[in-house]
Amino acid sequence: ESDRSDSSSTLVRQLLAGAMLPHRLLRGGVSRALPLRSQRPLSSAAAAALQHPPTQVTTLPNGLRVASQQTADETLTVGVWIDAGSRFETKESNGAAHFLEHMAFKGTKRRNRIQLEQEIENMGGHLNAYTSREQTVYYAKCFKNDLRQGVDILSDILQNSTLDQAHLDFERGVILREMEEVEKTVEEVIFDRLHLTAFHDSPLGYTILGPVENIQSITKAQLREYVQSNYTADRMVVAAAGPVDHAELVQYAGDLFGGFPQRTAGTPARSCALPKFTGAELLYRTDEPGALAHFAVGYEGVPWTHPDSLTFMTIQSIIGSYKRGEGLVPAELSGNRLTNSIVRNIDSGLTESFAAFNTCYKDTGLFGFYAQCEESAVAGCMGELLHGVSTLADCVTDEEVERGKRALKTVLFGSLDSTTAIAEDIGRQLLVYGRRIPISELLLRLDAIDATQVRRVARERLCNVDIAMTALGPLGDLPPLASLRQRTGPQRL
Repeated sequence: ESDRSDSSSTLVRQLLAGAMLPHRLLRGGVSRALPLRSQRPLSSAAAAALQHPPTQVTTLPNGLRVASQQTADETLTVGVWIDAGSRFETKESNGAAHFLEHMAFKGTKRRNRIQLEQEIENMGGHLNAYTSREQTVYYAKCFKNDLRQGVDILSDILQNSTLDQAHLDFERGVILREMEEVEKTVEEVIFDRLHLTAFHDSPLGYTILGPVENIQSITKAQLREYVQSNYTADRMVVAAAGPVDHAELVQYAGDLFGGFPQRTAGTPARSCALPKFTGAELLYRTDEPGALAHFAVGYEGVPWTHPDSLTFMTIQSIIGSYKRGEGLVPAELSGNRLTNSIVRNIDSGLTESFAAFNTCYKDTGLFGFYAQCEESAVAGCMGELLHGVSTLADCVTDEEVERGKRALKTVLFGSLDSTTAIAEDIGRQLLVYGRRIPISELLLRLDAIDATQVRRVARERLCNVDIAMTALGPLGDLPPLASLRQRTGPQRL
């Protein structure tokens, strides 16, 4: 089973991806980082987090990291997180990472496709994978007594996949049908096009599935070359959560993943040019009767390890989201200032929804908002959202910041409610930071953010700056990009 997933379109992944802090920030090496407020008493949530089970990490001789966290469950999740995704492809090989994800389940030198499926079914397990722009993940969910078998299956599909030509040709059609389904999901289309617009000179602007011509022509040699270049032990993490004995996991990983090569000292580092954010627009106007207009605006964000990454997550939470007809509190009474403004200044019912997003990458980020509205409300909705972002530089209050931080904590804690989510959190953080940030530490850093810091970040990074925009549908009187760029200033135009 293949699960295409990308952080830009999944709110929980965005929150988990963007809200952690780098190790170097904790050493006091970044002057803009606020000091811990050690004099403040811990909240009940923070106190509970201090009891969070520790994450154990061991590095094997070949550089592969093995990490685990104990939970009181009968089943566990074990997986391999790889520092490899679509941004490490070339224009000719774009789509290779995702194609490999499909081929992994089609048989190995030890197990053909049917044997692999039967083995998973007989152990009552679940095998899955997904590809994003910077990471590829393969994971298995199984009972606690089947840990070694789960690790063995993962090792087998990653090291011994046959890449059979007949299966490769068959999967072309499967991926093309998957692409057709993705194209029907407007939000997916908008975010892919926003990346293309903002990072059009970088592989970060590539789609995960790749273009049709690549899917139709990609070869076994290209797939093997991608594996050899990216699937090295120093770029991989074996992570598990559940009733896991860490010593056993390390032993199994050493036995079964010890053959993975590591990048030698003389081997040049993987080329990854710094993506340049571009202020540009990509519009697709249609005249379909009754259709909604969809648009997204992106600002240049910050990398995972930037000291302002957690502040950006707080800003995302402050802006929040809105969907017409949903929510316990009527929009007119919401504590969200932007929701109030849209309801007051735009005719009721014309705005379907909006949501802020924040996506971090190794060396850059993408922050912004996505909205759906009626054609007649396009200009008004766009103006209100741009103004709502820019006014954070001057008008955000301590009350709004505290509300945003509480909402962020709720999502962060609520998302770590399964062994799969915990294993994913471990794997991603070890790839990004080289360690897993304790929840108690995250809470202290989050509590240190105040309105002054939010205003500073908004003023420096969200006011009078270039923006990227993509839109689809009946766009009505959508202003040109130059006019929208002027509206990123603090004054309403």
